Amino acid sequence: MKKHLVSAHDLTAEDAVLVLDTAKELAQVSDRPVKKLPTLRGRTVVNLFFEDSTRTRISFEAASKRLSADVINFSAKGSSVSKGESLKDTAQTLQSMGADAVVIRHGSSGAPYLLATKNWIDAIVINAGDGTHEHPTQALLDAYTIRKHLKNNEGDLKGLKIAIVGDILHSRVARSNAILLKTLGATPIMVAPPTLLPVGIDSWNGEYSYDLDEVLPKVDAVMMLRVQQERMNAAYFPTTREYSRNFGLNAQRLKTMQKHALVLHPGPMNRGMEITAEVADSTNSVVIEQVANGVSVRMAVLYLLLGGTNNESGENN
Repeated sequence: MKKHLVSAHDLTAEDAVLVLDTAKELAQVSDRPVKKLPTLRGRTVVNLFFEDSTRTRISFEAASKRLSADVINFSAKGSSVSKGESLKDTAQTLQSMGADAVVIRHGSSGAPYLLATKNWIDAIVINAGDGTHEHPTQALLDAYTIRKHLKNNEGDLKGLKIAIVGDILHSRVARSNAILLKTLGATPIMVAPPTLLPVGIDSWNGEYSYDLDEVLPKVDAVMMLRVQQERMNAAYFPTTREYSRNFGLNAQRLKTMQKHALVLHPGPMNRGMEITAEVADSTNSVVIEQVANGVSVRMAVLYLLLGGTNNESGENN
């Protein structure tokens, strides 16, 4: 694997399967009375969050602690960042504190890439979501969840069709999933109104549709996305009621899907808009399981990137 995980493009099929297989092994730690391994003892992981987060930050913190790493949680609010400190100066501060890994979530697309390539810091960099760009560990945990239920003999996702529905335009989750699902042999199908599909959707190496009802019966899993109204500066659809009627997953639509089909959501959910409570709590739903799987997958990423790093050279063994 590469030193950093900034994009789902950083993962080959072999890398991705290695992460998923490692996560499967590490998931057993959660079932033990003492949920800890000594693997990263003496290492320091910094959660550098410039955007609010609940699931991702807590997931990375739990993953780090279960591997016995020291964890520093850094929030932009109430820090020097709110006083105008640059990303470079913040990074160099972390460098002086001896950070071995920096998990960064930032509102600007490309911030993790800058941190990983500008030699501001020696630590490994893991992208925990940047702007509307990518969120690679979310894609990994989604793939892990799907594979756990629907994997084939090779252990990848070949032949599966996965619908990603909703605000594709502003979704870093959709971008990373489209890349990783394709890498693992699945076919991603983007479903959204034309206004919420990005320019260049043809180059995403998947399929896309404006008709949810046409797509649902043929997919093995459907991933519902939250409409990110906080990122919208224009009207992308007439009303929330119309959006829900055309692109919301309800009990009636769930009945048209294959019996084995999974329902996923990266959270937080807007129940009643993109997904009804009945579907979110159905037997097809693996939303809560995604949260638990996120800890195992992030443990695997930290283990593979940091556990196999030579202290002196910074290169993977």
